[in-house]
Amino acid sequence: MTNSPVTGARAVRRALDILHCFHGNAPDLSASEMARRLELSTSTAHRLARTLLSADFLEQDARTARYRLGPAVTELGRLSYHQRGLHLAAPELADLARRTGATADLALRSGPYAVIVAGGSVTPKVGLRRPLHSTALGKVLLAWPRPGEGGAESLPPLRAFTDRTIVHRDHLAAELQRVRAERYALNDGESAQGICTIAVPVLDHVESARFALAVRGTPELITTDRREWFLAQARTCARALEVLLLPPAERGAVGAH
Repeated sequence: MTNSPVTGARAVRRALDILHCFHGNAPDLSASEMARRLELSTSTAHRLARTLLSADFLEQDARTARYRLGPAVTELGRLSYHQRGLHLAAPELADLARRTGATADLALRSGPYAVIVAGGSVTPKVGLRRPLHSTALGKVLLAWPRPGEGGAESLPPLRAFTDRTIVHRDHLAAELQRVRAERYALNDGESAQGICTIAVPVLDHVESARFALAVRGTPELITTDRREWFLAQARTCARALEVLLLPPAERGAVGAH
């Protein structure tokens, strides 16, 4: 456990690590729980948490002294949501869900995870992060990486969630080749039994996946003989989002052509 003083850039990194402790829908954490997760001394975790508390990135329950994410995180999250144009995506995703009867989600990449940022799965009770290797959303984001993002070789050890999960890197690399060739990804029980997901890329001007779009349902809904229909619906929505979600600086260039 680290007991040395935390200063400078290392302090910033550790403070960000404190915020990342709340991934996985942890509602609140004590300083000792943060320290255990980050292999810090409790006094260091407490000091970092108090700094984040003073800047409104954390708030503390006066009765239990436990910490939770603060209003500054909510504010920045809402700003990012609108800056990325995700408020424009919500009606398109709702329409896709209505037409297909499936859950429609939009995700972007964060390290080894696909983070769902809009759609039917964005509820307080559902975790928003999904491992890249075991999800259709993740496979799309791996198959069309953005500059600076790695492929299958960049991932930590591939964990098995079901007996269908791909756990060997060479198998995953072959799967990503298929995804790029066929321009969609399938997850048929690889992350959880009884779930079938089809995902397609929302591409930018250099053919990188700015987002991944998925329709998700049971195998009884997304049957083998109806997959092509679901795929066509997802692709239609993705093409609309490719325009709607363009950064402001790129919208004028598209309109000029």
